[in-house]
Amino acid sequence: MMIVDVIMPKLGESITEGTIIEWRKKVGDAIAKDEILLEIGTDKVDSEIPSPAGGVVVELLAQQKDVVPVETVIARIETDGDAPIKTEEPDTEAAEVEVPEKKVESKVEEPPKKIPKPEITENKASAGRTFYTPLVRSIAEKEGISQEELAGIPGSGRSGRVTKKDVLAFLESGRGEAAPDEPLRITMTDEVVEMERMRQIIAQHMRKSLDTAAHVHVISEADVTNMVEFSRQRGDQFRRQEGFKLTYTPFFIMAVVKAIQDNPIVNASLDGSAIQHHRNINMGMAVAVDKGLMVPVIPKCEELNFLGLCRRVNYIANRARRGEISPDELQGSTFSITNFGVFGNLYGTPVINQPNSAILGIGVVKKRPVVHETPRGDAIVIRSMTYLSLGFDHRLIDGAGGGKFLESVVHYLENMDTTSLL
Repeated sequence: MMIVDVIMPKLGESITEGTIIEWRKKVGDAIAKDEILLEIGTDKVDSEIPSPAGGVVVELLAQQKDVVPVETVIARIETDGDAPIKTEEPDTEAAEVEVPEKKVESKVEEPPKKIPKPEITENKASAGRTFYTPLVRSIAEKEGISQEELAGIPGSGRSGRVTKKDVLAFLESGRGEAAPDEPLRITMTDEVVEMERMRQIIAQHMRKSLDTAAHVHVISEADVTNMVEFSRQRGDQFRRQEGFKLTYTPFFIMAVVKAIQDNPIVNASLDGSAIQHHRNINMGMAVAVDKGLMVPVIPKCEELNFLGLCRRVNYIANRARRGEISPDELQGSTFSITNFGVFGNLYGTPVINQPNSAILGIGVVKKRPVVHETPRGDAIVIRSMTYLSLGFDHRLIDGAGGGKFLESVVHYLENMDTTSLL
């Protein structure tokens, strides 16, 4: 008999901790190698974690909702083998579009004479105090908050964890007790449910963006008749050739990339008082998923031709909807797009995806009567039109710069040479 330690995996370069969302097995259950043992969540994405070995679950060292640092033992599995179990190294020569399967690190050791079982109690307000997020620790160090003071701050986060809001409230109250939120008044007809992790993450990111950036929006319309006609004429052939549907998204990304090259300031970001100009155009693409919204990133869009963009958009969107996106694929965007048109909406005012300085919203494409100027005078014609809304950070981008960029996007959409796309 051997004991295999299951380790909290490091799912991304910047990931330092994970939250136990759900154990799929309990103590005493049999489990096969690569069978899902638990689901964990980070501040980027939720992931199902397979068992590194087959056997029987003998210990679960963390409870649901516990926040655990990476590389910490979270469970133990008793196996029948007597040889060390090695995890496979990812193939470094794999194709660029392939993402190595997430593996749970494992350590094999002789079974100890006695495995101490940690005492875990539920619903204690102090359960989250043993670990503070890097952001909370950073604020505490900067403001000179001692460990004793930090431990005394009432936490409003999950399991009583101290959040950034709690620390700031502690400072604003003269290093006194953080003011609690106004209690929610509940009537007999109300139903109260806990927010799912993804919704909590989305809420935090949206609030952070609105608190950080000076949002301004400008709206314009574009005649995309050429794009629509090209898709109609070449759509069936494209599906037979590539195996997936030709969508409008690659057309918009291509126009945005060209407009960014003409107006590079929208691809920059603020770092304190410094402006960071990004060499590559890494496109964040909002994708609606079952539990909310994800913004996976297509890196170096300026290096992709139209067909390359089509393939990457399809690949990334499908993996996001299947829940296969890794945390690293949600980082590094320099500009983002979101398409409300898929829901039939005319336009919207999107929230900037931090730390980007701008985001483009795309409305539904609809046929409308428009005035067309000709040498013989004005004429009313039917064209496929869409509204585009640009949200930008006025701290970095002036109104003239934002307006010029949006009109540049419109120009490239309306004057697209579709004969050279495929």
